[in-house]
Amino acid sequence: MRIFVRKTVLSLTLCLMVLLSGCGASADDEASPGESTDTAGTAVVDPDGLFSDRDLAGTYDESTAVSIELNGETASCSSDAVTVDGGRVTITDAGTFLLSGTLTEGQIVVNAGDTDKVQLVLAGADITSAASAAIYALEADKVFVTLAEGTENTLTNGGTYEAIDDNNIDAVIFAKTDLTLNGSGSLTIQAQAGHGVVSKDDLVVAGGNYTITAASTGLTGKDSLSISDGSFAITSGKDGLHAENADDAALGCLYIAGGSYTIRAQGDAVSASGALRVDGGTFDLTTGEGSASVTMDTGESFDPGQRGAPGQAPATPEEPAQTEEAETDSVSEKGLKADDSITVNGGSFTADTADDSIHANGDILITAGTFTLRSGDDALHSDGAVTIQNGTFDIPYCYEGIEGLTVTIDGGDFTITSQDDGINAAGGADSSGFGGGRPQQDQFSASSDSWIVINSGTFTIVSQGDCIDSNGALTINGGTLDLTCNGNGDTALDADGTYTNNGGDVTTNDGSEENPGAMTGGRGGGQMGDGHGPSEMPRQEDGPQGRIPGEAETALS
Repeated sequence: MRIFVRKTVLSLTLCLMVLLSGCGASADDEASPGESTDTAGTAVVDPDGLFSDRDLAGTYDESTAVSIELNGETASCSSDAVTVDGGRVTITDAGTFLLSGTLTEGQIVVNAGDTDKVQLVLAGADITSAASAAIYALEADKVFVTLAEGTENTLTNGGTYEAIDDNNIDAVIFAKTDLTLNGSGSLTIQAQAGHGVVSKDDLVVAGGNYTITAASTGLTGKDSLSISDGSFAITSGKDGLHAENADDAALGCLYIAGGSYTIRAQGDAVSASGALRVDGGTFDLTTGEGSASVTMDTGESFDPGQRGAPGQAPATPEEPAQTEEAETDSVSEKGLKADDSITVNGGSFTADTADDSIHANGDILITAGTFTLRSGDDALHSDGAVTIQNGTFDIPYCYEGIEGLTVTIDGGDFTITSQDDGINAAGGADSSGFGGGRPQQDQFSASSDSWIVINSGTFTIVSQGDCIDSNGALTINGGTLDLTCNGNGDTALDADGTYTNNGGDVTTNDGSEENPGAMTGGRGGGQMGDGHGPSEMPRQEDGPQGRIPGEAETALS
């Protein structure tokens, strides 16, 4: 049986306690991760300073580079900055080092000064280490792994990692330093055990073509992972792209400016313990066994621990209720995931995920993009505020389409087919991060903290639950909505608070636009606002029901 776990809503107080600041970079070769906060205290990624000029250049001067020839079980080099001991090649000084040939059993070690910058240029290099990292950056200020133009390179671990010092080496490329991957060549990484690439500081990728097969994660940056460009084909036993710092809440951010990504992950495809921001790129993401591996009930009959086929009553549970320990050990199989906020300013996303396709424990802001999302749970879920300014969203299969504590939609094109609610504020029947299963759902009824505002957009929603369900107020200021509810006991529109239509073109198959939630005795039965009197919901410019002032603008800071 597949167990789905949601984290509870982040405390606003906790968010305000996390003070994050952006860090700048020099024009030459210094870069640091940047995070800032919006006015609500939510962390967002600031890309300024993430990439240095040297990161982005991906070039080298061959005339001054030190040549290292890899010759089977050993290597040769004439430089005093390089020592060779059997198959172990150790670089002890700053500089650029050109590696070519095959090392059948060995390792490249960088052990230079803590202010040294070391550039490893792979130019037709094939390195295998049966029991450790093929490249181990132990000490330096920063290490660059540059893929020479037109070359194909391979780095392999044989399936084990034996201790060679006090560090827990567990990746084909393992760096205790800041690490940059760049250039225009190709690199194949085969991690029969452990990870593909790990930096215990900042990991930057600024170009190159990567094919990574890893027993654990594909690319991991402890303090941050930042990608400006590149082509990535990643098959991973855990996460595809991963940034996590368990010791410092101000770190663990993940930023993607562009690139092409095909990720098949048994964990999350893209995961950050901090904030996540995507400004562009093409993404083809599959997690777990995909959405087809999950069967779902309609909202009214759903049992959080026992999903059956769509439209059928839930099967009799054969397993006990999950324990707190089982929840902790459950595997997360989401597409884009952040423990803080997610900001998407563009890109093309195709996702087929066993769990949520896009999931944030903080807020979600989407300003643009094209999304085709198939999810075994929610297509898009936030424990906080969801704000969508534009984009095209095709969601043909999901439990719920768009879910947040609040939902504000300023524009876009939405086609959603859902087994429960199409758009939902403050949780549904699936313990969607809002405090547990269906028996607890009514605690959010008529909540002033929960609302849905639709200012514009085109919506075609077919649902087995409510098409649009707000456990607080529902305000439609514009847009065209074609809503079909096929649920038993649900309605196309359902509001536990006040419902106001200030100019939207709304068509339903059950007449619920006249009295949301009341057509079949639903939970809602919200009061109808006519633009006058005490039942009127404030318009967009009047306050929270339109949008929290400054929310969309500051989220990009």
